[in-house]
Amino acid sequence: MSRIVYVNGEYLPEEEAKISIFDRGFLMADGVYEVTSVLDGKLVDFDGHAVRLERSLRELEMNQDFSKEDLLTIHRELVARNEIVDGLVYLQITRGSDGDRDFAYPAADTPTTLVLFTQSKPALVSSPAAEKGLKVISIEDQRWARRDIKTVQLLYPSMGKMMAKAAGADDAWMVEDGAVTEGTSNNAYIVKGNTIITRHLSNDILHGITRAAVLRFAAEAQMKVEERSFTVEEAQGADEAFITSATMFVTPVVEIDGRAVGTGKPGSVAGRLRDIYIEESRKVAV
Repeated sequence: MSRIVYVNGEYLPEEEAKISIFDRGFLMADGVYEVTSVLDGKLVDFDGHAVRLERSLRELEMNQDFSKEDLLTIHRELVARNEIVDGLVYLQITRGSDGDRDFAYPAADTPTTLVLFTQSKPALVSSPAAEKGLKVISIEDQRWARRDIKTVQLLYPSMGKMMAKAAGADDAWMVEDGAVTEGTSNNAYIVKGNTIITRHLSNDILHGITRAAVLRFAAEAQMKVEERSFTVEEAQGADEAFITSATMFVTPVVEIDGRAVGTGKPGSVAGRLRDIYIEESRKVAV
């Protein structure tokens, strides 16, 4: 059966889905996106993703031609039509097209382009990466300065993934002015003693929805959290390290630039947080 996708008000077989070659998402990377995980056929942290989407659109002065309720209906319909049990829904909004290419924004009443599709991920919970941990390398952070907006400008993170692959690692942590900002598609953390350390929120990192939930659960579990910058060297000397994202939940990092973190195996803090996150997310998924 062909996957059903959503394009500008229509549910279509994926091979019939089309947008204009003049769409600003294609020409200018002038668009934003969100990825919402699906567990047991329900959406995880949907409200958080919807709020962040509204913020991204507002920061880019882009029209929002739909309500949160509209988006929830579309998400649920796609999950049902594609029979997704565990997986994700990808959403992308661009500034659309007025029929030509120009650096200046098109007229304010130009319709945006709204696209959604699903991906089935049966191993979302029982992830091999969560069992063995990730190996990461550090790379210079060469992205633009508004990383708090979840735009589709993902070329450098993609390059970072490929740098990691070439080095025999799983991912890369980006470094600016001597401190880790975040992973290529995730937030970064270390554990020292009884303290979870992660970079403070600013324009330098994406304000992760999973990050917010995990830190809330950590506080509820009486874990100490410190939001501050840390170096690669500090991370290498930590007791544990891990990442969070909508599709990897909480996943341990066991090696940074060829040096083992802690015992070189997934630690108890990351494991406990992953279990808590999955359990609590299942309770409130919509």
